[in-house]
Amino acid sequence: MNTSVSVVITTFNKAQYLEQSVKSVLAQTFYQIECIIVDDGSTDNTRKVADQLVHYHPQIQYFYKDNGGISSARNFGADKATGEWIQFLDADDWIHEDKIRFQLSCLEVTGDNGDNIVFYSDYERVYVDQNENIIETKPNPVGSLTKEQLIQRLLICPDFLADSPFPLLQQSMLFKKKLLDQRNFDTRLKACEDREWVLELLQRNVRFIHTPIIGAYYRKHRFNLTDNSSLMRDSYIKYFEIVLTNHKKLVSLCQKSIKYLIEKSFEEKDQESFTRLAKLVELPVYLLNGKIQVNHRWLLNLLYWLRTMIPNFLLYERYRGPRSRKLLSIISRRS
Repeated sequence: MNTSVSVVITTFNKAQYLEQSVKSVLAQTFYQIECIIVDDGSTDNTRKVADQLVHYHPQIQYFYKDNGGISSARNFGADKATGEWIQFLDADDWIHEDKIRFQLSCLEVTGDNGDNIVFYSDYERVYVDQNENIIETKPNPVGSLTKEQLIQRLLICPDFLADSPFPLLQQSMLFKKKLLDQRNFDTRLKACEDREWVLELLQRNVRFIHTPIIGAYYRKHRFNLTDNSSLMRDSYIKYFEIVLTNHKKLVSLCQKSIKYLIEKSFEEKDQESFTRLAKLVELPVYLLNGKIQVNHRWLLNLLYWLRTMIPNFLLYERYRGPRSRKLLSIISRRS
């Protein structure tokens, strides 16, 4: 098989994990691989770790760039890649030793040259404690999904709103570099860039083919980007705004997520998020855990204005401490 693969490892202050990620690439049973490390402006000892790895393994290349976010780092790495195929990998994750060989072997079954194909696999979440000890592993079997099923699932976020795992983890995929020549990652997105990218490919009728292997291991730790709630909320909203601009007919499939996010921004008095979401949401909207139905946009905005003047504990039980509970009890008895 005269095929070459570029594995692009993107990292930002993940020096402690980088070696394991790189070694999972070096251990691949498919040998025609180049490994590219893209350091997106790290301030820890990432460069030192990378230099040591490059010294002992000449197939590794290390590049440093100013911090620009994950989309920028992946686009940068793709530009440096010389392989026919691309595998992206975050520095705190790793891949199965047979992943690349197995996924490429599936190309023979398709009867295709792979120019318009993305292979994706199952994966495993690996939960670690503050000392980086593994406390739980959770397989995420994705299975073979139709184009329609993939699109519907991509438009549900945060992921806990869905009853199935996120199907197209970037680390689980393998595809030809030509696809990135058509459409690279949107640098406006600090997260959800993978959702937006594959959604665009699906809309262009690129084939997504499931390969039955646990191909990637996704580490859940306290430094995960997905645990940054404000960054993630902004990225979800920006993602939905892009969907509205590019694929307006799909916005109805986003409503479960949009209505969840508008309820959270209402609760947390996040005016910027609320204002943006109000332009995306389809009425009716239910606030205060479904207690209030809102059928008009002017009423939605009025309720938010009123909300800003009401203390949290009066509306939401989770904000009530012993003193506020006692006060509400007194008020309740007097009424």
